Amino acid sequence: MGPHKNKGRRFPLLPLRGLLVYPSMVLHLDVGRDKSVKALEKAMVDDNLILLCSQSEVNIEEPTQEDIFRIGTVAKVRQMLKLPNGTIRVLVEGTERAEIMEYLDIEEYYEVIAVERPEIEPSEPEVDALMRTVLTQFEHYINLSKKVTPETLAAVSDIEEAGRLADVITSHLSLKIKDKQEILETIDVRERLEKLLDILNNEREVLELERKISQRVKKQMEKTQKEYYLREQMKAIQKELGEKEGRAGEVEELRSQLEAKTLPDSVREKTLKEIDRLEKMPISSAEGGVIRNYVDWLLSLPWDQQSEDDLDLAKAEQVLDEDHYGLDKPKERVLEYLAVQKLVKKLKGPILCLVGPPGVGKTSLARSIARSLGRKFVRVSQAACVMKQRFAGIEEPMSVQCRVESFKE
Repeated sequence: MGPHKNKGRRFPLLPLRGLLVYPSMVLHLDVGRDKSVKALEKAMVDDNLILLCSQSEVNIEEPTQEDIFRIGTVAKVRQMLKLPNGTIRVLVEGTERAEIMEYLDIEEYYEVIAVERPEIEPSEPEVDALMRTVLTQFEHYINLSKKVTPETLAAVSDIEEAGRLADVITSHLSLKIKDKQEILETIDVRERLEKLLDILNNEREVLELERKISQRVKKQMEKTQKEYYLREQMKAIQKELGEKEGRAGEVEELRSQLEAKTLPDSVREKTLKEIDRLEKMPISSAEGGVIRNYVDWLLSLPWDQQSEDDLDLAKAEQVLDEDHYGLDKPKERVLEYLAVQKLVKKLKGPILCLVGPPGVGKTSLARSIARSLGRKFVRVSQAACVMKQRFAGIEEPMSVQCRVESFKE
């Protein structure tokens, strides 16, 4: 620390938030903090030189020594202009890298002792090759990002000093402050070019991925917009004809029916999927009729209707005796089944099935059971009922519930 202190120079320090200045850069800064303004005034009184160092965190209003990077850029203050809002706009030009060795105990502004770190321009052929490679990668970056103008590439290509080339290119990249600071702290020019090359390669890969994702999203949007446009055209043509013709009108009618009905989510999803299939199917396809019948069947079922059971066994026995003479075993089995349902209160267990030739009373017996339970009686084929149950995964009764169990003598 001692030898450095003897070689160091006193500089007013201006901490920068979200910004980093490299040597040979000329730019405007807006300064508003009291300590920063006083540091600028001190620089103007002396030799117009000030040390610019970046903060590690942007949101810190009063940074301490630990919040400021040790290596910064010595800059010459070219102009100062006081703005109406009290902020000072200053034009600075970076000259050399410098490292802070000691903070001086001054309350009004930051003042430090810093040692300038001049760089030595190497002349090895490898450095020339690195410069060309960096320029090539920077050109790829410009083509992908579109944030840097082609004129910038032409201006950068004229730079002959390797260190300055690395600094200028880094200043045009959209990097985090810590990444830019890493380039600033690399005094060795060859090592600086290698680090910059790694950064450019990484940025190029990220930009290529962003472009692929953007193109994929664009294609999907274009496909959706095209489909929407074609559908609207079809609707317009049908409107001009004054009628709904072909598959489009049929599909639109089915969708309207689907929206108007209250269905379980699984049923609605399946029905909508079948309607979409029907829409994409040629009107001449035989399978279209099968799908249409299937969708009509799904929409016709009373998914949202149910009736409460009146499990009064005495009433059920009275109704069965009134409607049917004899049939003691079937009636006894029905009453037994209703008694179990009254106890468990769930539709689980064996399924009743009435089996016999036409005219023996299967339907009338089922109608009597419905009357005794206070249910609406609707005839639905067994296959349709089973499909309905499997499809929706229902356990509670709807308007009709099929029960299967054979009666054996």
